[in-house]
Amino acid sequence: MRRFFALVLLGLLSHSVLAEAINEHKNIERAVLDYIESQHQSKPELMERGLDKKLAKRTYWESKEGSEYIMETDFDTMIWVAENYNKEGDKFPSSPMVDIKILDIDNRAASVKLTVDEWIDYMHLYKNENDDWKIINVLWQYHDATRHSSKQ
Repeated sequence: MRRFFALVLLGLLSHSVLAEAINEHKNIERAVLDYIESQHQSKPELMERGLDKKLAKRTYWESKEGSEYIMETDFDTMIWVAENYNKEGDKFPSSPMVDIKILDIDNRAASVKLTVDEWIDYMHLYKNENDDWKIINVLWQYHDATRHSSKQ
């Protein structure tokens, strides 16, 4: 009889752990979707919900003179991007490709790869004191690396 109760208890605990893992995946994915959907739909409130105020978004870039540097974008700029970049609805395909791969989750930290039509974002998220997953770091590049230039 003890074995039966132990198996039932183990089953219940396993179900609870699995449900929590599924919930964490959904919450991480929601933060990433907020980031990309805010740009597609010009909804800065989504961007604000998905990002940490100390966001650091970076890529490598070639200046007009030919030297390479790291271009940085912050939280406020990304809110502006969400509000203004696609205001006319002409910056993305009508059915944009969005692929989210959660690479790792460990307690309150996660790594994600977001692949969209023209670029990829490698993201770090953390779960804040309110149990909200927030994007704090983004390293991005175009699929066509030659586009990383101000010479064009």
